[in-house]
Amino acid sequence: MTAGGARLPPGARAYIVGGAVRDRLLGLPVADRDWVVVGSTPEAMLAAGFTPVGQDFPVFLHPQSRDEYALARTERKHGHGYHGFTFHAADDVTLEDDLARRDLTINAIAEDPATGALIDPHGGQADLAARVLRHVSPAFVEDPVRLLRLARFAARFADFDIAAETMALLRALVRNGEVDALVPERVWQELSRGLMAARPSRMLQVLRDCGALAVLLPEVERLWGVPQPAEHHPEVDTGAHLLLVLDAAARLHAPLAVRFACLCHDLGKGTTPAAQWPRHIGHEGRSERLARAVAERWRVPNDCRALAELTAREHGNVHRSGTLGAAALVRLFDRCDAWRRPERFADLLLACECEARGRLGREDAPYPQRARLLATLDAARAVASAEISAAAAARGARGPAIGAAIAAARVAAVQAALWMRGEGDADS
Repeated sequence: MTAGGARLPPGARAYIVGGAVRDRLLGLPVADRDWVVVGSTPEAMLAAGFTPVGQDFPVFLHPQSRDEYALARTERKHGHGYHGFTFHAADDVTLEDDLARRDLTINAIAEDPATGALIDPHGGQADLAARVLRHVSPAFVEDPVRLLRLARFAARFADFDIAAETMALLRALVRNGEVDALVPERVWQELSRGLMAARPSRMLQVLRDCGALAVLLPEVERLWGVPQPAEHHPEVDTGAHLLLVLDAAARLHAPLAVRFACLCHDLGKGTTPAAQWPRHIGHEGRSERLARAVAERWRVPNDCRALAELTAREHGNVHRSGTLGAAALVRLFDRCDAWRRPERFADLLLACECEARGRLGREDAPYPQRARLLATLDAARAVASAEISAAAAARGARGPAIGAAIAAARVAAVQAALWMRGEGDADS
């Protein structure tokens, strides 16, 4: 019998494995349970009413709970990359065989649901207690996705250390060229999950320490050792600044698109000639182009890509927006397409606040630009542009003249909002 009441094939047994066991032992919420089935075959699972979903190896959905049930399997390396494996799933594969092919000891613990007994042949419980991320076997080095997963786990479990011998295997993965064989979909899947973790900076630090960052994100790797003006950036180093920005995004519970924008906001500073340091004239345009290149390489979703390009180009203007008057603010809204995409503009402002707070000693600094821009945009968007357009057309205006009438009305609305805020006139 399994969870939900469906029966396993005769002679089969199911165990809870992986993250559900790990998180329960850590006292964390358990959202989903994965199961491994011992003593069965694909044909028997189908006959028992389970639905197949696995393409590379036999995985099935429970007919009631929709939990995933994977047949116990072994794997053998025969080529490069994530797809370079041959899997063997049959009724003679044991639970211990299956656990031995897993990545980390903390993920290689199984639980017998009937008795609550834990099956832990690789010391996962001890590593949980010691707060250590450790590989299960030397086969760890065969799968480059495991490098990304470990970096992502380091970002999620920020108080865990990586075992020295495991870090050595990460470096071997990079030296052996396995990282070069990673497919874009898996890279983005793991990077995005790491960016959404509690301390995304740790993911970058792990990737950098093992040499993988230079392979996967050379635009990011180049930021270390590049100085910025200390009066604006007390941390000075651009790479150190990036880590602070990413962790600020986590503290502010920013969505994925904002965190990816934070990752890419200053990439152009890595291409500034050393003779110009610590200034970075024109880095915004370079950052925008590099953000686009990163998004294309790893097939980043369009919403993340668009916000990253916008943030790279405009974050400096948003920071300076407290000095801008009504006309200049309307031009900023125009460039950001804030009329049609106010939600994306709000995400831009959140990314800019993360960037401003990602500076040494300024983690809790106020960021009034965000509230000011949201308020003035609301005032400008309240302008009845359709009515103004119709009235201008009735007067014989065409094309640019109609656009100018709408822009003038928006500037007037923003100016009125600034007066309401007690700002009076400001430079335009």
